Amino acid sequence: MRSLELKIPPVALSLLLAALMWVVARTVPVFGFTLPAGRIIAAVLTVAGVVIALLGVVSFRRARTTVNPLHPEAASALVDSGIYQLTRNPMYLGLLLVLLGGAVYLANALAFIFPAGFVFLMNRLQIIPEERALSALFGSGFADYQSKVRRWL
Repeated sequence: MRSLELKIPPVALSLLLAALMWVVARTVPVFGFTLPAGRIIAAVLTVAGVVIALLGVVSFRRARTTVNPLHPEAASALVDSGIYQLTRNPMYLGLLLVLLGGAVYLANALAFIFPAGFVFLMNRLQIIPEERALSALFGSGFADYQSKVRRWL
């Protein structure tokens, strides 16, 4: 699996998983359920996810560092302010919330497997390699940041 590290853009992975969620929900409707206010919950999760992800992008832009997740070694600054005081990975957290919103909207129990898979794959293929790169770049500054702020929430 190491050969896939930093190779799959997180947005592409989330779009693929969203498509698979939709296919599974439509092909296996027996796992469907009714959720009161499901559409409202889905909308809240989706909007929250988009806002959190955008706050992450804005913080990176303000720090004038790269937002390209495939090349963390190109980072020119350690961003630890704004939304990054709450989570080390707001862009990925935002994508996760959008996927959860989609799962709620689809109202199919099997759809919730895909956001869980997203967390697993992001940790393994993206976040851990990013953390290695940031540790090499920023040393004790990154280690201090890691000790204060959680990976997801």
